[in-house]
Amino acid sequence: MIKIENLTKRFGEAAIFSHLDLSIEKGEIVVVIGPSGTGKSTLLRCINFLETANQGKITIGDVTVDSEQAAKSDILALRRKTGFVFQNYALFAHLTAKQNIAEGLVTVKGWKKEEANQRAQQILDDIGLGDKGDHYPAALSGGQQQRVGIGRAMALEAELLLFDEPTSALDPEWVGEVLTLMQKLATRHQTMLVVTHEMQFAREVANRVIFMADGEFVEQGTPEQIFSNPNDPRLKKFLNKVGINGGSLHLAPQEV
Repeated sequence: MIKIENLTKRFGEAAIFSHLDLSIEKGEIVVVIGPSGTGKSTLLRCINFLETANQGKITIGDVTVDSEQAAKSDILALRRKTGFVFQNYALFAHLTAKQNIAEGLVTVKGWKKEEANQRAQQILDDIGLGDKGDHYPAALSGGQQQRVGIGRAMALEAELLLFDEPTSALDPEWVGEVLTLMQKLATRHQTMLVVTHEMQFAREVANRVIFMADGEFVEQGTPEQIFSNPNDPRLKKFLNKVGINGGSLHLAPQEV
């Protein structure tokens, strides 16, 4: 069970979002959509304290952290329950694909290097990159790099995986392989919170879709409710802009 209560983030006097509440059940896939600049990525970063919210509590499993009084030990305990997939891959350029996956097992979970490398190879096999273990990121395509990034998050066996626009930096021909891997994770009932502009993925994979705009959760529901029967005018305008009208996708998904 993941619970976010009263989460608020400000930069100076400007509020990015205020008093957000969100509960996610184990195995649920929640996709957040909405215009750029509305705080979606900042929300993810505040959940695992890559950025610190001004107020609000975050609970993942048996760990609860108050943003206003979070000790380093509390933050570490929370991060051990999450995996983060970045839009720009964020791989270590000086480490091979296998080493990138193994690194977290050694530094976060305290595994011995040999055991971590064995597990990393198993994950590479699982994500279809078993023969790329000794390749450095520069020798991998964008899609392969992002799959390694997802593999790194998978290695920690996190209770919650956070995806921040995982396909936005990819050339179109690489998007499919990343989304296919995420769909594979969905069949394993991996709890996921995904910020994306891939509307088709949201429609096909999400259990719940949240439309975020102006720093708030404007509307949420099943994909059918959000895409075929939107209520808020801002959501209707957004869907029209990305080419969805009456639940039908008329244009290729695009970033807005």
